[in-house]
Amino acid sequence: MSAVSTDSVITCESSNVQRLSCASGVISVQSALYGRMDSTTCSAGRPQGQISNTACAQEGTVNTLKRRCDGKMECEYTPNVVRNPDPCPGTYKYLQTNYTCLPALTLTTCEHSYAFLFCDVGQEIVVYGADYGRRDQTTCSHNRPASQIQNVNCVNPTTKVAASCNGKNSCKIRASNSVFGDPCGGTYKYLDVAYTCVYPSSSSGTDLTESSGEV
Repeated sequence: MSAVSTDSVITCESSNVQRLSCASGVISVQSALYGRMDSTTCSAGRPQGQISNTACAQEGTVNTLKRRCDGKMECEYTPNVVRNPDPCPGTYKYLQTNYTCLPALTLTTCEHSYAFLFCDVGQEIVVYGADYGRRDQTTCSHNRPASQIQNVNCVNPTTKVAASCNGKNSCKIRASNSVFGDPCGGTYKYLDVAYTCVYPSSSSGTDLTESSGEV
């Protein structure tokens, strides 16, 4: 699983949106900082008192961004997703995210249908990320009324696909509210999954030709 590319994005506290994207592959957040660890980043025009604290870091930032972005080709968010509680009042902060673009298989499954994940014989599934909701008005929109596709801010990252499918040679999971809950009532949703296939370590002793799962 060699990396396709790596990147780092810095967004100052007063900016609106940080955007991660992969031209090829999917996002894997490696590290993230919300706070201030030096006196030069995002310091233009700021008084000394706002940039002097260089030991400020919000706890849990990387986990929040991994849940939001891992397994997606594009991901946008504002510093608000990690801002509270304020880790250092009075300090002008920034959000720095380091991420890798990993090669992956991607799968989109409309609500009420089944997603089928599968690998070649001898390989097993590793899920990078999954999201059940709606982020645009075009995916899974055929014959759907406008009211069911207008909410494009329905983002619901889920670990249930990984829990059900990781380590199996093939896996079947239903894109439904009964499996993932209903993150936005009245909206017709879909399941996005990004995964890869790997050869297991020889110590696992698993016969992957017989390993499959269904939810």
